[in-house]
Amino acid sequence: MPMQEKMCCLCIWAKSMRVLFWFCDDFDWTPAIKTLPDVPEAEPAENRNTVVAFVHIEPRDVETGSSSETKLVKNAKWLARKWETLRIILHSFTHLGQEKADPEKALELLDRTKERLENAGYSVDQTPYGYFLDLKIKAPGHPLARVYKEF
Repeated sequence: MPMQEKMCCLCIWAKSMRVLFWFCDDFDWTPAIKTLPDVPEAEPAENRNTVVAFVHIEPRDVETGSSSETKLVKNAKWLARKWETLRIILHSFTHLGQEKADPEKALELLDRTKERLENAGYSVDQTPYGYFLDLKIKAPGHPLARVYKEF
C-alpha cells in the first residue's frame, strides 16, 4: 500500500473527541477569566449528585457525519444510569488534546447534546462557555466516579 493511502487509513480511524466523565457529589463553579469576547456574562452555580462531562471537541467532531455527538450522549446517559442520577453537566475542556474545534461549532455541538439529553429526560446544565472557572469538586473514591472515553 502506498504511503499516502496508509496515511489516509490512519486518519479515518483516528479518534477525536475525548471526554473525562466524573460523578460528583458536589460540582460548583465561579467564573474567573473570560476567554472569548462575545460570550454572555456568567454566574456561579452549585450542583449536587451529578455526572460531569469534561469534553474536548476536535475539528473532526463537528464535521458532517461525525458520530461523536451521539457517542457523547450515549456515554453520558450510561454513566448517569450507573449513578442513578438524572443530572448531567457539560463542561467544555480543551485540555485533553492538541487540536481544537472552532469555538462556535463546538458550542453548537454542546447545545445539541444538551437538547438531546433533555429530550431523554435528563436535567442538563452547561458550564459558562468561554470562561476559565474556579471549580470546587467533591467526588467519591469509586471506579465509576472517573471514566475516560475517546471516540
